[in-house]
Amino acid sequence: MKKLMILLLTVLLTFAVSACSSNSDKTSGSNSGSKKKHYVFGYTSMTQNNPYFQVVEKAIRKKVEANGDKLITTNPAMDQEKQINQIEDLISQNVDAIFLNPVDWEGIQPALVELKNANIPIINFDAEVKDQGIVTAYVGSDNKNAGKVDGEDLVKRFPNGGKIVILDSPTMNSVNDRISGFMEAIKGHNFDIVAQQDAKGDLQTAMNKMADILQSHTDIIAVMGGNDPTALGALAAAKAANKKDIAIYGVDGSPDAKKEIANGGLLIGTGAQSPINIGEKSVDVAYQVLKGKKVDKRYPIETFLINKDNVNKYGTDGWQ
Repeated sequence: MKKLMILLLTVLLTFAVSACSSNSDKTSGSNSGSKKKHYVFGYTSMTQNNPYFQVVEKAIRKKVEANGDKLITTNPAMDQEKQINQIEDLISQNVDAIFLNPVDWEGIQPALVELKNANIPIINFDAEVKDQGIVTAYVGSDNKNAGKVDGEDLVKRFPNGGKIVILDSPTMNSVNDRISGFMEAIKGHNFDIVAQQDAKGDLQTAMNKMADILQSHTDIIAVMGGNDPTALGALAAAKAANKKDIAIYGVDGSPDAKKEIANGGLLIGTGAQSPINIGEKSVDVAYQVLKGKKVDKRYPIETFLINKDNVNKYGTDGWQ
């Protein structure tokens, strides 16, 4: 009888231990299944030395970190080779997705191929890469319209036309689109382009280029800059040359440009975009992709003209 009791207790104890172990396994499995996946994102723009891209990066970082995720930011500073090397480094760090704005819309191709081979989604923002077939989605301003609204304003101000200068940046497709929109708006209105030069989207370069142009052309009535730093560089050169009757246009809607517009000087208009909206939308799209949801190929962000008539509506202390 005693042996039977011992045997029965042993069986019961074994069953209890097994049940506890089973429950423990279920609990452990439940916990591991409910653990949130944390993502690591890469970020690369043509340069973080431009305030515009600083705002884009800040908007992206804010949303990414609010989700408990990580953003690794790089700065190629307009060096295409450096950008490719930095992207290769991001691939080696196993980023889950990348926010990419190219230094050169064609030269970035080798990095795009490497990202594709690594199965890393590419959220191309602000300036398109040439091979859109390889990117996951594009988020950017309606750049053609940003240039068009500048051109339309110029036509209204100078209905008889005149001699103008264009400071572009051929390696930046966003700038190419802006200049294209501008050219469409002024077509057939008697404007004579006396100089069109690559200012590289840079204030100092634009200032130097414009200073040289002003020595050769004294009767310019307007300048179209591919972005606000370019327009501000042209403005600095015009001021140095004591020019008081040149209408200067940019694209961005940056605080510095809006301050000049509000002051009523030579910088009279900018085709405004919103880097905050671009950054936030880029993050939304990236998370949709990572969650396996279907996304559109393109997400255009509205652009519009800011001039002296409406600059106070948007303010001069920050971006719209």
